[in-house]
Amino acid sequence: MIDDVKVTKRIVDRYFEEFSDHTEVDVAIAGAGPAGLVAGRCLAEKGHKVVIFERKLSPGGGMWGGGMGYPVVVVQEGSVEELKKVGVDVSDAGEGYYTADSISSVANLLSAAIEAGARIFNMVTVEDVLYEEGKINGVVINSSPIEMAGLHVDPITIRAEAVIDATGHDAEVCHVVEEKAGELETEEGRVVGERSMWADLGEKTVVENTQEVFPGLWITGMCANAVMGAPRMGPIFGGMLLSGKKVAEKIDARL
Repeated sequence: MIDDVKVTKRIVDRYFEEFSDHTEVDVAIAGAGPAGLVAGRCLAEKGHKVVIFERKLSPGGGMWGGGMGYPVVVVQEGSVEELKKVGVDVSDAGEGYYTADSISSVANLLSAAIEAGARIFNMVTVEDVLYEEGKINGVVINSSPIEMAGLHVDPITIRAEAVIDATGHDAEVCHVVEEKAGELETEEGRVVGERSMWADLGEKTVVENTQEVFPGLWITGMCANAVMGAPRMGPIFGGMLLSGKKVAEKIDARL
């Protein structure tokens, strides 16, 4: 016989046990798109305690929809191995282009990050940062439904040695930091905003722009180009994957 209340208790007990265990971590990542997932997996594989907060119900960012809703993504030579290593079936489409099913790509990236030890909490919004003595030392989070409803409910805090802004085009964490903590360590000292589509340049710069932009705060994926004022690149995702790998390598070397 199934007891409804016992079902509830087991859900609540497990959730809060896992959540409590991730209130102090090595790395907190805002955004579970492809760059955030690769970064989380790589850091967890190195033995770091990683938590990823995704504001939406479904992690995966813009990769789910492929191009215009067609569930196919493109990656290029030099990045295709990042999908193959997590078990994605990749097809050689010629001239250095490779295609993959977008849904399979997200599912495998998610599974690999979780299996490596990264913990993902969905429907959680990073609304602020923990700023102490000139350094970002964690994130301030709230329930996404609370944020969407516009309710005045105080958030809670997660402590982390490093914070990654992987929120994509909006660069949400960086906007908060420039507004409340001070200038970013960029040429213009602020989030410049992404430029119009130019895939060839955007794919290169998304990796080049992956860096620490404020003590304790790192940028990856489309967020990196949005902060630095570089182009967007549409449904080609190789640079996103390599950016996630690069930020993980840089943080691993620092911790």
